[in-house]
Amino acid sequence: MRTDVHISPEGGGDWRDNAARYALLPLRIFLGVTFIYAGLDKLTDSAFMKDAGAGSIGDMMRTVRDSSAVPALKNPAGFGYAIALGELAVGIGTLLGLLTRLAALGGALISLSLWLTVSWASDPYYYGNDLAYLMAWLPLVLAGAPLLSLDAVLRTRRRRRTGGYR
Repeated sequence: MRTDVHISPEGGGDWRDNAARYALLPLRIFLGVTFIYAGLDKLTDSAFMKDAGAGSIGDMMRTVRDSSAVPALKNPAGFGYAIALGELAVGIGTLLGLLTRLAALGGALISLSLWLTVSWASDPYYYGNDLAYLMAWLPLVLAGAPLLSLDAVLRTRRRRRTGGYR
C-alpha cells in the first residue's frame, strides 16, 4: 500500500497525485464565490448598512451585544462596510488565486470576527457557521493556490526571468 504522495512540478503521476494537486480547488472556488456573494449581498441591501431597522447591521449588533466576545461597536454601519468590502476583496483574490495566502488570511480574520460577534452565543458551538468558515480558510492560508491561479502564473514568470526553480 502506498502512503506517500509525490507531486512533481511537471504534473504527471497517477490519479492520487492529481487528486492531491487539485484537492484545494473546490474549497477555493466555494469560499471565493461565497465571499463575493456575501459582500455584494451586503452592499446592495439597502436595509443592511443602516444603524437601525429590520435587517440592519445596527440591529444585528445590538442583538448580539450582550452575548458576543468583543465589546459593543460604536459604528455598526462602518463595521458593516468593512466586512462587506473585505468579503468582496477576499472572495475575488481567492477565486482568481491572486495573493491567495493573504486573501485567505483576510477571510479567516473576517470569519473570526463574525464568530466572536454574531455566532459567539451559538449553543452548541457548532451551530455557528462562522467557526466552520474560519477552519475552512486555514488550508488556503497554509498552501495558497498552487494551481489554476494568478499566483501560479506569476511564480512561473518569475522562475523564467531568474532562470531558477525556486
